[in-house]
Amino acid sequence: MLLIDSFIFQFSSILPSQQQALPWNLTKNLTTILLKIMADLDSNYSVINNVAIHKTAVVESTAVLKAPIIIGKNCFVGANAYLRGGVYLTEYVTVGTGCEIKSSIIFPHSAVAHFNFIGDSIIGSYVNFEAGSITANHHNDRVDKQISVVHNSILLKTGTEKFGALVGDHSKIGANAVLSPGTLLPPNTIVKRLELIEQKLY
Repeated sequence: MLLIDSFIFQFSSILPSQQQALPWNLTKNLTTILLKIMADLDSNYSVINNVAIHKTAVVESTAVLKAPIIIGKNCFVGANAYLRGGVYLTEYVTVGTGCEIKSSIIFPHSAVAHFNFIGDSIIGSYVNFEAGSITANHHNDRVDKQISVVHNSILLKTGTEKFGALVGDHSKIGANAVLSPGTLLPPNTIVKRLELIEQKLY
């Protein structure tokens, strides 16, 4: 069974109600999940029109935030960043200049700092995306757009046309690298600069 806990150590402690969730179902239902979490946030958060920002977080004035969004403790969202479709930045997360984050969760101490796209993805702790690296979330390159993933040498059908990646803790994604739709990266993975990750059965 594919358990997000085997990729992200803090997953169950931060999202205990989602322990058994498959990653593509989690991202698909993220809007509903975030609204439930938001209802229980403490007074350290300012919540306006379903955008919750912790008092220690910094959001630069030209960032665009489309609800629902939770921006946790000591997060930073830079100029011209675009967050939409349900986004959860847990704590100590950096989203930098010109980045777009869509329907995704980013766990503590990770950085998506320079002109990146993260779509329909779950990003672990202490992950770093170098400039221009992206998670693709849709098969624009083929007629059959249904996304499958490879886990323990087994092909799993997700039943969705929108899913990016599950990226394990301490992974490093090099500049201008691309994670194809349905990528599963174990903890401590290093993706080289300009590399294309396409998971296949061998």
